[in-house]
Amino acid sequence: MTHKIRLGVLASGRGSNLQAIIDNIESGKLEAEIAVVISDVENAQALERARKHNIPAIYIPPGKFKTKLEPEIEKEYVDCFNKYQVELVCLAGFMRILKETILNAFKGRMINIHPSLLPAFPGLEAQKQALAYGVKFSGCTVHFVTEGIDTGPIIIQAVVPVLDTDTPESLSERILKEEHKIYSEAIRLYAEGKIKIEERRVIIKE
Repeated sequence: MTHKIRLGVLASGRGSNLQAIIDNIESGKLEAEIAVVISDVENAQALERARKHNIPAIYIPPGKFKTKLEPEIEKEYVDCFNKYQVELVCLAGFMRILKETILNAFKGRMINIHPSLLPAFPGLEAQKQALAYGVKFSGCTVHFVTEGIDTGPIIIQAVVPVLDTDTPESLSERILKEEHKIYSEAIRLYAEGKIKIEERRVIIKE
């Protein structure tokens, strides 16, 4: 029996990307197992999704800051991931900026998905940013998490057209369908040891 990479998922909201990963694992499309899901939001739907699939689902209060975790709280997150022997941390709609404690603990072992073609439109409301700028194509990006906001090396991207009739909601929905495909693909590439980082570039090995 081959080793299945153990994933830890961070999520703040509804967890649709988490669900896509769960579905791909259960259908046999992705050789992995989700060891634990952690949220900074006590009633996050992502936690309910995890519980329905018998995945440990843990709420860890984020502390006093609105946009980041307190350093001692970050250590609790790290300790929890280590307790469940997590090898790769996947951010799936986690709405806080991560700092040194967790970044150092999982350097090169933490990935995120963002609803734009980075480096364009980092941060919040990426779809709204894309429409305001008037781009004809947008999409989504899976990248490694580093100190900057959505600045880590890019693993994989998917492109969608931007229609003249698009709203942020309709564009988000079309991008989300691609997110559900490429996040699991990025996990697969990582699990199979096919990712090599050279400076800022991610080289996908055959």
